[in-house]
Amino acid sequence: MDDLVEQLTRGNVSQVKTVLASVAFAIALYQAALMAVGFRKVRLPFLTPRSASLAHRAIGDTALAVALFVGFLCLAYFGVGDGIEHARGDESVRAAVHAAAAFALIAAAVLKITVVRFLPQRHGWLPALGLTLLGLLAVIWVSSAGDYLWSG
Repeated sequence: MDDLVEQLTRGNVSQVKTVLASVAFAIALYQAALMAVGFRKVRLPFLTPRSASLAHRAIGDTALAVALFVGFLCLAYFGVGDGIEHARGDESVRAAVHAAAAFALIAAAVLKITVVRFLPQRHGWLPALGLTLLGLLAVIWVSSAGDYLWSG
């Protein structure tokens, strides 16, 4: 699997993951802004709540696809146990937080998609679920791409 990831990223696994994770996080911030309009917390003259909600749903599929691909790269190349065990010195805590947040993100995304598609009586949960996803993505980004960029 390492060879496939190396081939897909042309040997630049960390750099590709950093760029794609940053794109996923930027999309998540945009998603939050769209739903602020969709839930009528912010009013913009050029964007109706319905249009914002429709854009949020369409763009969410893209965000999910990018995040899943980054997750695939992480798991296929670094794995969970190896990533934590082989982290440099005090980096094992960062790696463990990153892995825990990633698995929590998957669970929260599955729950949100389930609520959206199959549990209309629970649509009141959607703002909290969306903010949970945003928060988890922030933790994941800071503990991976952010750390990579800051440590240079």
